[in-house]
Amino acid sequence: MRPAFDFGTEVRVVRNVRNDGTFPGQATGSLLVRRGSTGVVRDVGTFLQDQIIYTVHFLDADRMVGCREEELQLATDPWIPSRFEFRDRVRPRIPLGIQGRVLVERGIEGEVMKVVRDAPGGVAYHVHFSGAGTLQVPESALDGPDADAAA
Repeated sequence: MRPAFDFGTEVRVVRNVRNDGTFPGQATGSLLVRRGSTGVVRDVGTFLQDQIIYTVHFLDADRMVGCREEELQLATDPWIPSRFEFRDRVRPRIPLGIQGRVLVERGIEGEVMKVVRDAPGGVAYHVHFSGAGTLQVPESALDGPDADAAA
């Protein structure tokens, strides 16, 4: 297991980082760092011997936060913003299917499992729909959970 980022490397967090209960002085679940923010790696360690954890100093917030490798990218890499992120609830604007077979009707709620920023045609998401499994869906085909499914 080799770290992708070294001490002093400037990185960008690719999804919102919330307090998992380990950040003192903040309520569990509170937003610590907004996606797209940049910081500098100050330490590299491991958790449970199989996860690399980076201590990142986010200068704008003046906060040191532990981040997993999959939450970070090099700050110099292109940043592609997205409407949704991991665990957001979404609804398709259109029926979703594979090879002409509809798997998910319009308006059925699903959960974002992964943001795919480099998908052909723009941002896409791996969305899990109960009973239909996980589908890759382009951002343009999704609305938030409060969108009127009958519109």
